[in-house]
Amino acid sequence: MTAGAWVFGYGSLVSPASLERTIGRTIDARTDLRAAHLAGYGRRWNYGSLHLRGDWEHDGRQVAGGVVVSLGLETADDEVCNGTIARVTDGELAALDWRERDYDRVDVTDRVSLDVEFDAGVVADAPIVTYVPRPGAIERYVAARDAGRAAIRASYWTLVDEAFGRLGGDHLRRYRATPDPDVPVASIRLTTT
Repeated sequence: MTAGAWVFGYGSLVSPASLERTIGRTIDARTDLRAAHLAGYGRRWNYGSLHLRGDWEHDGRQVAGGVVVSLGLETADDEVCNGTIARVTDGELAALDWRERDYDRVDVTDRVSLDVEFDAGVVADAPIVTYVPRPGAIERYVAARDAGRAAIRASYWTLVDEAFGRLGGDHLRRYRATPDPDVPVASIRLTTT
């Protein structure tokens, strides 16, 4: 396989199944996926989806057409975010760009280190990129949160938690150290926008 890039995942892209649905192939964990750390960024519940809306009930209140919130990153010089890097081709990177179209793709090659507990001696042989929410996505989240119209999908919450659990080591503990969200986790029925 020709590697177009390695993609640092810090949320749903840590899940091989989620990544595979986007790129259209099975991930080979021995060659295409590595545990990694990204310096200078902190993981946050700060992304308000441009495309996903949903209906849910929380604390006896019905929300219709609310904003679905997911994980994002923000620059934080004193923080290190754990996750994975996945090897992708140029075509697969284009598919990820479409999936993450309200995030900016950022080159973080010089900020990523591999988890030596799992991958001693492995070298990333192509640039490493990640996806950072665009300012509009963060503003959308803040506005929806302040209006009581934002929530995290319970299925997303579980998917990410389980993906970090499968990484082993202290990855789940480090993921769970992410600052708590300030919106509810809800069973959201997605609606089209």
